[in-house]
Amino acid sequence: MANRFSTVVNRINKGPAALRSYLLTKVFNSQVKYAKTSNIKLISVTNKAVELKIANKKRVQNHIGGVHAIAASLLAESATGIVFGMNVPDTHVPLLKSMKVDFQRRMVGDLTAHANLTDEQIQQIETQDKGDMLVAVTITDESGQQPIACFMEWAWVPKRRD
Repeated sequence: MANRFSTVVNRINKGPAALRSYLLTKVFNSQVKYAKTSNIKLISVTNKAVELKIANKKRVQNHIGGVHAIAASLLAESATGIVFGMNVPDTHVPLLKSMKVDFQRRMVGDLTAHANLTDEQIQQIETQDKGDMLVAVTITDESGQQPIACFMEWAWVPKRRD
């Protein structure tokens, strides 16, 4: 089921490969100002999977030179929110219901987030008027390891008619 956001993303994905990441990032950052502040970069986006990156630059660093905990959490929230939001109809609102982030070790360098939905989750969003689900996300650093484990629970509810 297409919504306005997924329609825009699908148009971008049909364009030149060299421009996709740039255009996806521009569209997302125009709507999510805090992600723009942190320089989150969208690498690829579909209704089933997304890949995002955040560079370990001064503006997002903590006191020990790694990506700050909140910036890493924003990366996870953005990745899961994008893939989830691609599937929520325009008649509904996607809402982050809860997030749990377990920091397992020091983060090394840039971070990459991969988030995805299963076919069953997409079907649930399409067939139920409201609900919630955990959206899978994996965060890796430049070492290829997972320094944090993130659990993002998203919900969808009908828009209020005021």
